[in-house]
Amino acid sequence: MTQYLISFDDGWMDFPEEDLPDVAKAAGEVVREARDAGVWVFGAGLESQRASIVATDGTVSDGPYPEAKEVLGGFAVVDVATREEALRWAAKIAVACRCAQELRVLLPDPTA
Repeated sequence: MTQYLISFDDGWMDFPEEDLPDVAKAAGEVVREARDAGVWVFGAGLESQRASIVATDGTVSDGPYPEAKEVLGGFAVVDVATREEALRWAAKIAVACRCAQELRVLLPDPTA
């Protein structure tokens, strides 16, 4: 099995605020479906525009800023047999969240 990161840009979710309960319900249903299928690893939304950058020398700075071109808004990790299966889960999430999703394969744990 391979783990895949399914993520979306914070600016990609563009629907009226009054639709948020319906979107949250639909997203929850996809999560339950993925858990029931045994493919769900973890997922979360991220606090909008709040991050810190820790440099290799340990110094900390704020960023990225709202002016940044892309800011990660949320993600899910699924553990599936094929890229095609991961794409199917990404499509379900895209429909539920009403925004495009990006799919990337996660490299295996080198200690496993």
